[in-house]
Amino acid sequence: MTGELRMWKQGDTLGPWTEVVTRRHLVQYAGASGDFNPIHYDEEAAKSFGLPGVITHGMFNMGLLARYLEAAAPPGGRLVSFRARFRSMVQPGQTLEITARVIAVSRDAEQERAVVDVSLTVKGQPKAAVAGQAVMMWRDSWGDPGGPSS
Repeated sequence: MTGELRMWKQGDTLGPWTEVVTRRHLVQYAGASGDFNPIHYDEEAAKSFGLPGVITHGMFNMGLLARYLEAAAPPGGRLVSFRARFRSMVQPGQTLEITARVIAVSRDAEQERAVVDVSLTVKGQPKAAVAGQAVMMWRDSWGDPGGPSS
């Protein structure tokens, strides 16, 4: 997955990537984040709050998006900003599909910047559970401030 597209262009599609969320993911995320809300590990507690069962941490889902973006970025790419909307719940055992689309790319003498729309969809559901936009940056690897010759 690393460097899937060496240089991104406006309109490029990234992914899809899939991930199956497990209870182990939730335990690991809870330990790392300190978020031990019982809706993320206790079935009865989650249902007592009107939920269908245990749900994933929203920030865990957002972290999956960030992880896949950084892995697919051109060499040296890094995530510099990210915003997302949580639209529906994700539960352990569900298969997630992550996709992204490059909206814009700009260049200057030393670096490139891409604006990317990202989404995380539960397989079989029509709408994204998480949708957002990220800004990625990487150093211009062309070595020529004018970019590649056309």
